[in-house]
Amino acid sequence: MNTLLIIMILLPAAGAIAVALLGNSHPEAVRRLSLLVTLATLGLAAGVVANYEPTTKEQLADQIMAPQMVTRTTWFQFTGAGDQSIKIEAYLGIDGISLWLVALTALLTVSSVLVSWTAIDTRVAEFFAWLLILETAMLGVFCSFDLILFYVFFEFTLIPLFFLIGIWGGSQREYAAGKFFIYTLTGSLVSLLGLLAVVLTVHSVNPEVFTFSIPELAQEIKTQLATADVELAEFWRTAQFWMFLALFAGFAIKVPLFPFHTWLPLAHVEAPTAGSVLLAGVLLKLGSYGFLRLALPLLPLAVVDVGVPLVATLSVIGILYGAFCALSQRDMKRLVAYSSVSHLGFCMLGIFALNAEGIAGGTMQMINHGLSTGALFLLVGMIYERLHTRQLDDMGGIAAKLPWFSCCLVFACLSSMGLPGLNGFVGEILSLIGMFKVHPGYAALGTSGIIIGAWYLLKMMELVLFGPPGKKIAGHTSVPDLNGRELASLAPIMALCLVIGIYPSPFMKVIQPEVDAIAALYDGSVPNALEARLTQPLRTAHWAAFKPLSPRENAP
Repeated sequence: MNTLLIIMILLPAAGAIAVALLGNSHPEAVRRLSLLVTLATLGLAAGVVANYEPTTKEQLADQIMAPQMVTRTTWFQFTGAGDQSIKIEAYLGIDGISLWLVALTALLTVSSVLVSWTAIDTRVAEFFAWLLILETAMLGVFCSFDLILFYVFFEFTLIPLFFLIGIWGGSQREYAAGKFFIYTLTGSLVSLLGLLAVVLTVHSVNPEVFTFSIPELAQEIKTQLATADVELAEFWRTAQFWMFLALFAGFAIKVPLFPFHTWLPLAHVEAPTAGSVLLAGVLLKLGSYGFLRLALPLLPLAVVDVGVPLVATLSVIGILYGAFCALSQRDMKRLVAYSSVSHLGFCMLGIFALNAEGIAGGTMQMINHGLSTGALFLLVGMIYERLHTRQLDDMGGIAAKLPWFSCCLVFACLSSMGLPGLNGFVGEILSLIGMFKVHPGYAALGTSGIIIGAWYLLKMMELVLFGPPGKKIAGHTSVPDLNGRELASLAPIMALCLVIGIYPSPFMKVIQPEVDAIAALYDGSVPNALEARLTQPLRTAHWAAFKPLSPRENAP
């Protein structure tokens, strides 16, 4: 099965080479080959999901991560003074947290190829080659368990998306691509310093350990903190503070958290539809996944000390700010872009509740946002291809002429606003429950974001679907409804939205062991064991309320 995982990651890259060799002179063959490659990758991802066995409590009894389908090959090795070996590995695997993100990536890439079938008619081979390379990079991030390999894939996702926006985007595509690249690259370079600092600090405390393996680093840090004396505890506290800020610089921009979000609306508006789908559906999850995969297991002291108040505060601001910005938009695509800023706040709010409910909710919200917002961007691209406008004031009355489009738009909007029975409800309610257990005020503010979200989505549906026909509709005697190819790109996404909303248990069962292992770090095992040895309490004074409340303390 480890071979299956490797083939799944590398197949799109091989397909990109084949597509590039076909060249722009054979556009139809390029499209068919790209679709075949992405469908094969989706089939391999389905095989990985089918053969994945949820991690048992026994496997995670003494460790934080236990990836499956593992391949560990020495990428390169350097032996320095004193026979100290530095080894960088191609350490690939998968666990409950990354499994559904891998499946989501494979599914949305198929939809992206289908929606680009007629929308992209210039330099076709180049477009689909970059799209396939982007798929390999995204899959590689979620399957990497070596810090350097993780960073290489994480950074490599910038290159294909830069070209997708800069070549096939809108009128401001070059500015949007440059802003996106500079923002994310700058933050990622700072994060690289933080990752290297983690490795070197672990090595300085225990010279026998020099590894870039994420599971081994997490386990070693947990051991060092559990046995630290007063001096070492204070050293780790200070070191983790700066390491967390370095990781925060890259991951917060990628999420993006307020106020690091300014690159996102422009990138979404100018990107081609496929770029917007993958940006919202997968690439924005790299930031929240980075926090979950690296910051929480490797830097527990800094997460409790500064990460919780900082990230939770910015998440709540982002939820409200993004919702109000979406409410004021007249461009349909920009509205959906700002809704991403709001909805991703729920992911971060749940993750930094630091309990099992919140982390599970944040993880599920990453999946659910990818499905619902991916569907919305697909629909925006489809209507733009017909009317050549995204302005809400130019639409109206579409429900009478495009019944299939209207049904799909209503479904995607209801999913995005968190209607019970659809997928959006599952992640949001768990995230809010997790935060309510530790800080009810923040949970209440987050809940208001759901209300505003329903407001702007219902308003969008009213302006687009109902009322008198807009000038763009009135000027077209015959506007075709969704065709079979477009429905095929939407159908599996909508089916998953419904399945997760009605019966989320199978999805939750897969992620629960890893979620419990991370939550256990913050259930007193590491922070409370160290707190008595620190000169100042871990939780800062202005965040004194951020602690689990007993039933007696909760009572009126």
